[in-house]
Amino acid sequence: MTDPSFALPTLGLMFVLGLRHGLDPDHVAVIDNIVFRMVEERPRLSPWTGTLFALGHSLAVAVVAIGVSLFAHWIVVPRWTATLVDTMVIALLILVGTLNLVALLRHRAYAPVGWRAGLVPRSLRSSTHPAAVVAIGVVFGLVFDTATQAAAWGAAATTRGGPAAAAGIALAFTIGMVLADTLDSQIVSRLLRSSQRAGRGAGGSVMRYRRAVGWLIVGLSYGMALFAASEAAGFALDLDDQTFTAIGVGAATIVAVLLARGAWIARKASRPALEGAA
Repeated sequence: MTDPSFALPTLGLMFVLGLRHGLDPDHVAVIDNIVFRMVEERPRLSPWTGTLFALGHSLAVAVVAIGVSLFAHWIVVPRWTATLVDTMVIALLILVGTLNLVALLRHRAYAPVGWRAGLVPRSLRSSTHPAAVVAIGVVFGLVFDTATQAAAWGAAATTRGGPAAAAGIALAFTIGMVLADTLDSQIVSRLLRSSQRAGRGAGGSVMRYRRAVGWLIVGLSYGMALFAASEAAGFALDLDDQTFTAIGVGAATIVAVLLARGAWIARKASRPALEGAA
């Protein structure tokens, strides 16, 4: 039976982690690259590129988390592995945040900075088939840092409800990531199609949106790293259910505001085309 005290705070945190993970620079880069090609080859599917990618990614995370929770009683994991995983996650969050902060402060075109895209086979990266996009998401979900996090969540869920708790954790994480990645592909696709109708490049509009996402990546990366480091150092914040809920709502609101900003830019970019048609 699932521990009630475990449910709401953990699910709220997992939703926020899903949002932040969905805005990982590697996600943004690979999704945007596919959207650029899909706008030409599969225009109706291009806005849902992020959804397909996130579903594949979430499938891999869920399989690892639930699988570990099912076999946790037969697997003895050394205690030091938890410390190693936490340290790696904190280090990667700080690294990603710092690399993107430096890129944003430079006076040149900003591109999200990540490290996972090189692990995807070129044949998958160059394809716009829906199954290929899902497969890319699966590959990202099986990369060491994400897979070990999922395994740790599954192991933790074992003492608080077993596979049911692990499935709940995976679902909350999935909702956050699908939301963030879907919004990204929806906005980029709309910007590209609007600029095509206007008969000009989409660079300026996409870059303004991308820089806004970049600053959000920096803030979320440093924020989650600080939170994780505080817990690892024994200074865990004693947050009640309402606070965790507020954090989740606040993060979702930021993403919603970002979507509204992207939609406004897209409408502004499409006005010349509409005026020309008139």
